[in-house]
Amino acid sequence: MQKKILVIEDNQEVRENITEILELSDYAVVKTENGKKGVEIALQERFDLIICDIMMPHLDGYGVLHLLSKHKDTRSIPFIFLTAKSDKADMRKGMELGADDYLTKPFDGIELLTAIEVRLKKSGDAAQIQPGMVGINDFIDQAYRAGLIRLTSDLREVADYKKKHILYKEGQRAKFLYYIIKGKLKIYKSNTDGKELITNILNEGDFWGHIPILENSPYRENAEVLEDSSLMLIPASDFLELITTDPKIAQQFIRLISRNVLEKEEDLLNLAYSSLRKKVAYGLIQQITNFKESDNSPVTLTLSRKEMAQVIGVATESFIRTITDFREEKMIDIIDGQITIIDENKLRKLPS
Repeated sequence: MQKKILVIEDNQEVRENITEILELSDYAVVKTENGKKGVEIALQERFDLIICDIMMPHLDGYGVLHLLSKHKDTRSIPFIFLTAKSDKADMRKGMELGADDYLTKPFDGIELLTAIEVRLKKSGDAAQIQPGMVGINDFIDQAYRAGLIRLTSDLREVADYKKKHILYKEGQRAKFLYYIIKGKLKIYKSNTDGKELITNILNEGDFWGHIPILENSPYRENAEVLEDSSLMLIPASDFLELITTDPKIAQQFIRLISRNVLEKEEDLLNLAYSSLRKKVAYGLIQQITNFKESDNSPVTLTLSRKEMAQVIGVATESFIRTITDFREEKMIDIIDGQITIIDENKLRKLPS
């Protein structure tokens, strides 16, 4: 499949030269002359890699990288800086911001293509384990290959659980890091009246339970199996040994946690500052990934209306009233109490 590259360069001659080299190498290229337009294009289209000059009018390369790192759809795109500067401080600043590579002008075509191929390969390798597997298998396997801990089948226990099974309750001691091989979990808190507040829906490839292990504290919420599931149970002691034996392993796990926190923060902000209609629409979109079975099939959300209202943080009555409106507007359908997404694009573009 042809890879798509965005080139952001204010010098027309350099921009055209890069474009010609890339197109001759069978890459699809989109080009622009300044950082502001580059950010707008990157947020509208999907790219496999971005090449960006540093010194540009309106918005420099550092600003471009900073803005794109704030969006979950663009923060993981491989990013290569181009600059006429060779000062080590500039290179260090770019790498600290998260750039993947740094080419100093003038450079030849082979140097450029080699840098691109290396970054695309690393990105492709990472895509095989993220985000669908959230990197946890790679995290464990790296430790195993390095001989840091003996992760045999009895340690990497896989257990099957039926729907409605309570995995743990608030106040219990944390015994395992959980990795979801198949199925879904519901994470929730209960008040004194027994009312539930769902704080997370975990899907295939997610991991959970690291915070109480790291804090040596009891669980602060409850976990229930939402549908028949298979989970890998990694004992707390073995997980702690993994991240304390080698700094590189610990750093990788910190990156996984950081990405999840950033995505959760963005979700919470969207829900907090939206109207009821926008809030419900965004909540439905949040669950599309969790319940999508294939790229082409319609998405059916199997959570109950009460559970969906708890996830979004609105009253059940308000949720039901809003999705009834959405059905009349042909954005969703409701059959036997289950919501099927008909027009995802319309939901996403719903005005506030």
